[in-house]
Amino acid sequence: MKVAFIGLGTMGIGMALNILKAGNELTVYNRTMGKEKDLINAGAKWANSPKNAAKDAEIIVTCVSDTPDVEELILGEKGIIHSASKGSIVIDMSTISPAATRHISDELSTKGIKMLDAPVSGGPEGAQNGTLAIMVGGKEEDFNKALPILQVMGKTVTHVGPIGAGQTTKAINQIIISGTYISVSEGLTLGIKAGLDMEKVIQAISGGAAGSWVLHNRGMNIVNNKYPLGFRVSLHHKDLKIALDTARELGVTMPATALVAQIENGLIAQGYGDDDVSSIGRAIRKLSGLK
Repeated sequence: MKVAFIGLGTMGIGMALNILKAGNELTVYNRTMGKEKDLINAGAKWANSPKNAAKDAEIIVTCVSDTPDVEELILGEKGIIHSASKGSIVIDMSTISPAATRHISDELSTKGIKMLDAPVSGGPEGAQNGTLAIMVGGKEEDFNKALPILQVMGKTVTHVGPIGAGQTTKAINQIIISGTYISVSEGLTLGIKAGLDMEKVIQAISGGAAGSWVLHNRGMNIVNNKYPLGFRVSLHHKDLKIALDTARELGVTMPATALVAQIENGLIAQGYGDDDVSSIGRAIRKLSGLK
């Protein structure tokens, strides 16, 4: 398949490499130069704009940080909409507003261009290993056509409903993750203050009902009070804002999510926005009198 991939950030670089390794013809674009070298060395072509990247592609994947970025890449002056072929499919794998997703899809449809919203979960590890969870909104026939590309990036690929449903599902994912991070932080901080061997504690509780990806993969970050980057606090905070905005639209009360958003606000104000989201543990430790 002829595929364009736009956005070679922490997630995008691994996802694009997996598309290329699967034998697809790949053209890439990123707003800043430097991250494309491995892809070009592996056989990808470089384009100097989203418009040029999308030309002649059957599938166009976007993976950037926020709603305005996606709008610019797709609908802007040098955007995908100006060159993508009729019948081609734009797959937006960013995490953005469901309402904005529906607007972008409507604009693309005026040119006969299809769209799927397909945000992901699984972090850079999942992007690199092709084991992401991908939640897809859009028409079923478009999903089926794009499935071979989605499957090289993800282990679990689920069509969850019409356009925008993928983004709403991702909001649910981020809501649940936020609660997990704060509860893991509280529980482990209790163990630290009690003087327990925290490696043994994590081992003990991981096999029961308290077991989770967060506990297994990020628990020792909280114990060691070191937060190497996996997924930035600032990006998770952006995702929670989308979730809270969506909740307000639907009349849903989310006190736990609002609390985590406030904690992340404080971390960002203190200069920790580029730390891993497990840095929520930093705040709980500090409030509990630990360094």
